[in-house]
Amino acid sequence: MPRKLHHPDPQDVSLAGLLSALGDPVRLQLVTVLADRGEHPREDFEVEVGPSTLSHHMKTLREAGLTRHRLEGTRCFVSLREETLRRFPEVLASVLRACSRNSSEESDARSQAARDE
Repeated sequence: MPRKLHHPDPQDVSLAGLLSALGDPVRLQLVTVLADRGEHPREDFEVEVGPSTLSHHMKTLREAGLTRHRLEGTRCFVSLREETLRRFPEVLASVLRACSRNSSEESDARSQAARDE
């Protein structure tokens, strides 16, 4: 019998749970990849953590109601949950904009530091 993964009911997904799940740099990297609204195999996520840590972060996003995981044989495909995005339409967009600005500011600071050396 194929393994079933638990996905919370859409009405059980909370704003606090979403924000908590998004409060980790690795999970923000994962969500940034998923922001294209496509379905991605786990191999698409290039993060500097081991496989078990990646699994932990994926589970946290799934249990918060942000992602849907689909098993196909031995592979796992991940996508954003559209019902959650409809329920909280600006949350992910705002977080991703803030991440993009922060990343850009950090890059600018590194460039300035390199020029100052």
